[in-house]
Parts: sequence; structure tokens; C-alpha cells
Amino acid sequence: MTQAAEDITFYQQQAKSGAIDPFPYDRLMIYYRKQKEYKKELQLINRALKVFGDHFKKQTAAVLQTARSQAAIKRLSEKISRSSGLIDKKGKPNYIPEPLLRWTKRKQAVEAKLKK
Repeated sequence: MTQAAEDITFYQQQAKSGAIDPFPYDRLMIYYRKQKEYKKELQLINRALKVFGDHFKKQTAAVLQTARSQAAIKRLSEKISRSSGLIDKKGKPNYIPEPLLRWTKRKQAVEAKLKK
């Protein structure tokens, strides 16, 4: 087994386990891109977006749960986020954390290649 095949197997195991580390996902995406396996890359991107999106939601919920006065902290957090431009007037986020933004852009590129 070549080193590249061993790496791919290792990264696939990490991705299937739902690891919260963007490195194995990034490396697998690169391998799939070089091999022109766009369907596999799209599946991996979707999985990575779900895993990391859920992780960020859990982090936010955990911060709010540990607060004594959840309602007051939530209002204050929304005011700060709104004034700094992180959320819009309706409360929808304008900011997407780093790996999610990069993967969302890559997903659009892969979908465009698959349509051709």
C-alpha cells in the first residue's frame, strides 16, 4: 500500500468518526479533487459542513446554558452581534466561521463541475 493510499484511509476513518478537526476533511477533499472524484468530494463537503455546523451550534448553546440569566445574556449577545454586524436585523448570522465558509465556496465549485 502506498503512502497516499494509507493517508486516504486514515483521513477517511477520521472523517467517518466525526472528528472536529478540519485537517483530515481538507486533505481528503484535495485527494478527491486531484482524482477528479467530484461526487465523493461533494459528499465529504456536505458531511463536513454538517459536523462542523452542529459543533458550532452546540458550542453556542453550551455558552448560553451556563449563564445564570440566560434571557439577559441572550439579549445582550444579540445587541452586540447586531451592532458589530455579525447578525442582521432579523437575527440571521452574517458571519460564517472559517472552515465552513471555505467549504461552502468549494461546494459551489464542485456542484458547478458536476453540472457540466
